[in-house]
Amino acid sequence: MATSPPSSVTEAERYDVIVLGGGAAGLMCAAVAGQRGLRVLVLERSNKVGKKILMSGGGRCNFTNLHTTASNFISHNPHFVKSALARYTPADFVAMVERHRIPYHEKELGQLFCDESSKRILRMLLDECEQGGVRILTDTETRAVTHDEHGFCVSTAAAEFSSSKLVIATGGLSIPRMGASGYGYQLARSFGHEVLPTRAALVPLTFDGREARRWEGLAGVALRVAIAAGGHRWVNGMLFTHQGLSGPTVLQASSYWGPGDALEVDLLPDEDAATWLAAQRATRPDAELRTVLAGPLTRRFAQHLCEKVLGSQPMKRYQRDELAGLGATLNRFRFRPSGTEGYATAEVTSGGVDTAGVSSSSFESAHTPGLHLIGEVLDVTGHLGGFNFQWAWASGVAAGNAL
Repeated sequence: MATSPPSSVTEAERYDVIVLGGGAAGLMCAAVAGQRGLRVLVLERSNKVGKKILMSGGGRCNFTNLHTTASNFISHNPHFVKSALARYTPADFVAMVERHRIPYHEKELGQLFCDESSKRILRMLLDECEQGGVRILTDTETRAVTHDEHGFCVSTAAAEFSSSKLVIATGGLSIPRMGASGYGYQLARSFGHEVLPTRAALVPLTFDGREARRWEGLAGVALRVAIAAGGHRWVNGMLFTHQGLSGPTVLQASSYWGPGDALEVDLLPDEDAATWLAAQRATRPDAELRTVLAGPLTRRFAQHLCEKVLGSQPMKRYQRDELAGLGATLNRFRFRPSGTEGYATAEVTSGGVDTAGVSSSSFESAHTPGLHLIGEVLDVTGHLGGFNFQWAWASGVAAGNAL
């Protein structure tokens, strides 16, 4: 695989395929197309490819999820993902990982991680590209793309490249410090595609005003809770931050949360709280409520919750109807986020290029023959836990085989 700085490129080089974007989907597409005998060029605007791969999973890359189904994705067209996901499954990607002898493990809930470093996954993709003779240029920003009966012409600061096929794999707006931009959306619009409104997803939620003051001082406290949203219920961790709330359950719910919405959290996800409190009263009548709640909720949060919201007295003083009310509050506790931390910390972008203008089998544009769109630039957002990488692999393979 040839990797060159822009200055070494000669003008008017011709390729079969140009892939814009060196992320997960772009590299996978390029590798598949290259190994099918096509001459492929990948153009990446940042100084290295695969940055999101490297940072994923705390540096260990949550590269897929064994339980991937169409229900794990959000899109205005929920059926769009089915074809690609069925044709390239988590088992297919795991087979590639095993072929490259990368040790991995299942952490929880079907999430697969590298035992060692995320660099192993990126190296695997680069090796696959090398096998296909793919050329990758970094620090190469696309300035203009034109199209005529001969195909596409991509202009950069150093040169022009032409091809019969063009793949937009530029990703979304999340984590701009890693090179994310809205260029893919702009380019898709120029070819007649509608771009649906975008927003940060899989992102921490923030508090302000009264709500921020109410939960001040809890940063670092983690609880096991349940949050229901979009027809799903997630039982996992919730973390208080200096800005608001984070943790797996909150990130999952953020993809469905909208400004003004309350966030309903089950603080005792394994219990009917009213029944549990009644049992505590029977066995620990002299213990105060804050002491009883310290077990499942941590001492620090239980103390804070009782001071700010519930009050606290010995359990024997609570009447049955009072325990029922407390139980309902604990099982359906409401936080009032004011917003999110935005694209700066969002793992993905919700919304994007409307899939109505894209083939679900080939990912070819319905408006411009030879143009393909894959990965996060499309209006497809996976849940937390490896699903967005599986979408990158599946859409990349589908397009790579169709080119």
